[in-house]
Amino acid sequence: MGLTSAQVLAVDSGGSGLRVALAPAHGDGPTLTWSSPEPVPVGDRGIDARALLDRVLPAARELLRQAGADGCAAVCVGAAGMVTLGDDLRAVLPGALSAEVGAPRLALASDAVTAYAGALGQRPGAVIAAGTGLVALGTDLVPGGGWRRSDGWGHLLGDSGGGAWIGRAGLEAALRAYDGRAGGSAALLARLEAVFGPAPDLPGALYPRPDRAAVLASFAPEVGRCAAACPVAAGILRSAARHIAGAAAAVCRPPEQGGPSARTPAVALTGGLAGIGDPLLLPLRQELRKQLPHARPVAAAGTPLDGASRIAAALVTDRLLLPVDGALLRVTTGTPSTAPPGHTLR
Repeated sequence: MGLTSAQVLAVDSGGSGLRVALAPAHGDGPTLTWSSPEPVPVGDRGIDARALLDRVLPAARELLRQAGADGCAAVCVGAAGMVTLGDDLRAVLPGALSAEVGAPRLALASDAVTAYAGALGQRPGAVIAAGTGLVALGTDLVPGGGWRRSDGWGHLLGDSGGGAWIGRAGLEAALRAYDGRAGGSAALLARLEAVFGPAPDLPGALYPRPDRAAVLASFAPEVGRCAAACPVAAGILRSAARHIAGAAAAVCRPPEQGGPSARTPAVALTGGLAGIGDPLLLPLRQELRKQLPHARPVAAAGTPLDGASRIAAALVTDRLLLPVDGALLRVTTGTPSTAPPGHTLR
């Protein structure tokens, strides 16, 4: 595989599914993609590495076949929960991916890092990755500065303002209306019943599901659709905007705190939550101006999958500027081509 034809593999694993891309490291050809709406399961060791490999490897082989390539120069795997649930991924993926796709360089990243790279590339600032969950990540890109992270604690303990948080708040308001309690929303109750069926059946349908966060997040667009005519729904989105901006403010320092050469930081929102549109984005813009007057809001340049491709390409060209650490972004090189126990190579 020549330098100009080097291919990089990018993987984006999150609450709303799994996405894979194969792209030329130097941008001299098309990007090929594959996706699945089914999230990778979580087991006793966290994110199930073998379940991820069972789906990524066939997709990678097919994309390599389509590209006429026999291997990859680098791989970047970005995963939601990499920091707290990534032990199995860190133990299994380096050997398996080296053996299966011939990748001598591997980056294992939090989905917040790939979201950052996709939205801002390699410049200082903050990115709010807002989809099913929510996490904010910031860096000054100064020596020893590292990453600053806020929220990303999952739908049971945090992710405040994210899709599951909004969906849950909307469903709670609907159930208050069903009970006749104060603060309920008849409009949201009507949407609950249209989407999920009778309100009393919702707990039994929701609680046993392993993808509860994604199910909750699926109701967030309904909150957005109701917001124009429903004060309760509009209030939920205003609260979400305050949480989102607050997470960004926690990781985005004013330039003077980063040293005399610091540039004005950029702040971007990425992820599916932006699809709610103005009912969320208008109050969010107000909150960003209020809570981050020192930052410059910008549109995200790309997706977390794009960010994973950028990181992998930077490994090939030795131009990775983003902070490397043991949790948010880990890089390995020259991994022996050995398969993990229990995983059969082709």
